[in-house]
Order: sequence, then structure tokens, then C-alpha cells
Amino acid sequence: MPRRRPDRPTLATVAQAVGVSTATVSYSFNRPDKVSTAVRAQVLAEARRQGYSGPDPAARQLSRGRTDTLGLLFTDELPYAFTDPAAIAFIQGLATSCRSAGLNLLLVSTDSSGGRASAVDHAIVDGFVVYSVTPDDPHLARILERRLPTVVVDSPADVPGVDWVGPDDHAGGRAMGELVTGLGHRRIGILTAGARPFYSGPTGLATIERAVPTLERSRILGFAQALAAAGIEDLPIEQRPTNTPESGADALHALLDRRPDLTAVCAMMDLLALGALAAARERGLEVPGELTVTGYDDIPEAAAAGLTTVSQPLLDKGRIAGELYLSRRPGMAPRRRVLPLHLQARQSSGPPR
Repeated sequence: MPRRRPDRPTLATVAQAVGVSTATVSYSFNRPDKVSTAVRAQVLAEARRQGYSGPDPAARQLSRGRTDTLGLLFTDELPYAFTDPAAIAFIQGLATSCRSAGLNLLLVSTDSSGGRASAVDHAIVDGFVVYSVTPDDPHLARILERRLPTVVVDSPADVPGVDWVGPDDHAGGRAMGELVTGLGHRRIGILTAGARPFYSGPTGLATIERAVPTLERSRILGFAQALAAAGIEDLPIEQRPTNTPESGADALHALLDRRPDLTAVCAMMDLLALGALAAARERGLEVPGELTVTGYDDIPEAAAAGLTTVSQPLLDKGRIAGELYLSRRPGMAPRRRVLPLHLQARQSSGPPR
């Protein structure tokens, strides 16, 4: 029986119609110096007639063993990547490294496949940067199975065989705890998001200690260590599922409704803290006279709000993640880059009245 012609034009269908080899068609598009002007004109005319636009550049790259594309595994819904200033700064830093090396950047969200890891399996990339996931995340497991060059950012901090970059969040939390206790505060609460995935409501330190390791958990445990050193064991915690100003405002209202005696509330992210500042104003509380509020990350909005926070180099974190990926060579031992943190004291903190 005659072979059925494919519905979609290909390099082979053009070659058959003109009566030349597939290599000649490929050269006509990519290496015109390899074919005569007359033959090339025939090939291009037939390609236009069939609606064939030329060899797939992705296929050419794959045939060379690379795609010139770096995958970024993002831990939340992609719209969140463009609303969280800390994530935006990180992506900007990573994009800077990619641009300098002529790489494309492909964002892969853990939410993009309904909880399945197929988005990772199907990503046509040369390697991955993994942005802050839990140790048991199935997407991370799939990435490691692909054995591509990988850099983990923030969490988890102890994946064998891959490079890691991030700050010491336990130390950052401890530094903030030392700041507020040093100011004289003894009745202190915490606002957090993500320490217990999907949970909203009050929680306790024992529950946080049993939770899966995350950067939020590290910050809280470091903070609690500083309070314990000051003889403080009472640490009320209010959690929300998302890191947004709205969540911070709602969490502060809930926390102060339970504990109106608190003189300091420390948020584990700046967006939560900014929401808490707004909620404190709604309650008629003077900041810092009646309530000290602190954050973590030092996003650009923090300085404008006068927010005391733990500052980390967000742009540099992305840039260094890209540099680690670009400089990796086969057989190289895994590398760790611990980024510096420092306290940025501003108008939102002061001694208790």
C-alpha cells in the first residue's frame, strides 16, 4: 500500500518533493554556503508551498546535547512569583546570570501539574535551580533522578551531590530574637506563613519543631533559641498559609485578640510584617511605643515603611545560584555558599513602654 503522507510538512516531505536529500534541505536553511543558489531557491519555494518554516531550533539544540535553557523550579503558583518582592529580586538576580551566559530561563511551578511531577519530567532544560522546597517534595526527587546539574536555593540545605546557596536562617532568627529581648521585651509573639503547609491559625513551638524542615521553621527555631537564652518560654505563634500583607494583618488581629498583653510581634517575612503594621494602625496602636513590629528579608518596601528586619542579599542570591550552575563541571564536589545576614534596625522597633 502507498505510504500515507503526513499531515504536517517536515524536512523529509520537502526533500522528497524537490528530489534532494534531507541534508540539502537542512543546509538550505542553516548553511546556504553548502548548496547552490538554484537548489536553495527550489527548496525554499517548495517549503513555502508546503508551509514548512524550517528545522526546529529546539531539535537542533537537543541534537547537540544541550538546550541552552535553565529550569527554575518555583514552589508556589506562578502568579505568586510576580507578587512577592523577595521572589522577584531572586529571579532578577538569576536572570542576570542567565543573560550574561546567553541562557533562557524556564519557570516550572510545583502547582503547574496539579501536584504531579510531570512538569519537571517534560521540561526541556540542561539543568535546574530549585527555589526553596521541602525535603520530601516530589518535584525535587524527579529532578535528582534526571541527574542534571542542579542548584538548591534556601531549602533543603543538605541534598547530597548538588550545590546549595542561601543564608543561615536559624542564625537570622536568633539575631532578631536577641534584638527584641535586648530592647527589653518579654511578651513576644510570632507571625509566620508556610511553616505548616496549608494551615491557618494558632500553633506552638513544639508543633513547629516536629514540622518538615523549611526556612520559616529555621527562622522560628533560631528566634526561640534567643528567647530561651533570655529566660522566655512563652512564645505564641499565629500562622497563615500565604505570605501576603492581608495574611499578616489578619494574623496580627487574631494574635492580639488572644494575647493583648504582647509588646512585640515578629513576622518571619516582610510582607506579613507590612500587613501587621497596617493592622496595628487599625487598632490604634502606636508603633513602636505600644507595639514593636519586625520582619525578615528586607524587601524594598521594608525601608519605605521604616520596618526593622533581617536583611539578606536577595539579588545576589539569584546571581550566585546562576554562577554556581554555570561553573559546575563533571566530577566537581558539591559547593555551599552561605550568604551574609544583618539586622536592619528602623523605626518600627523600640523598648516596651
